[in-house]
Amino acid sequence: MPDALARFRWLAAPPGAADNPLGDVFCVSFFHGLEPAEVAARIDPAGAPVGSMTLGELDDAVTEFIEGTDGGYGGGHVGVTRIGEWSVMVELCGWHTTLGENLARLSQGCEAVAVGRHDYAEHSFLYAVDGEIVTAFTPHASVNRRGSDPDRLKEPMRRVGLPLTATAGKAAWDVRWDDALPKAFALAARITGVTLAADSFAGPLLVASVTEWSQV
Repeated sequence: MPDALARFRWLAAPPGAADNPLGDVFCVSFFHGLEPAEVAARIDPAGAPVGSMTLGELDDAVTEFIEGTDGGYGGGHVGVTRIGEWSVMVELCGWHTTLGENLARLSQGCEAVAVGRHDYAEHSFLYAVDGEIVTAFTPHASVNRRGSDPDRLKEPMRRVGLPLTATAGKAAWDVRWDDALPKAFALAARITGVTLAADSFAGPLLVASVTEWSQV
């Protein structure tokens, strides 16, 4: 039987794997109705985009930032590109858009999705519309949803295999851990129409600093 999650498994590949350029801690966010420059302006309203970088250059900037801090502030930079009708932002070594208050601010006047991988804490999925977190959950425990309308995404969640209710006799988190993150990105793809590939961020990225999040 074909693997329905095959296109998304690279996002859960071990750090250092040839098919995983993003590492073991990252966040990818999708914004409908905003251009990359608008996303960058919302990330750092008081500043200006750092400029255009490749993913490798962004990784170097993130490494330099982390070496100058204690690592508790994330990577200090984000890269934004356009894919289809959505602006897509990647935060290497960071998790800030998976914090509800940040995504709520960034989603004012638009639709947004954020998926975070954090191998040393927990993965995250959030869906927001016009400043409101509609549905949010931890992918390996998708039966525990929160937000203004936790069941808004029930049908696409069902289609990608994310459990909606606890199974009798099993814990609420009883879903294959290795499948949880690929399923979260498959859900994001159903919402946005954007199926991320390992080379999705290979082109020039508009880079912004995340100084406003530095104390989060």
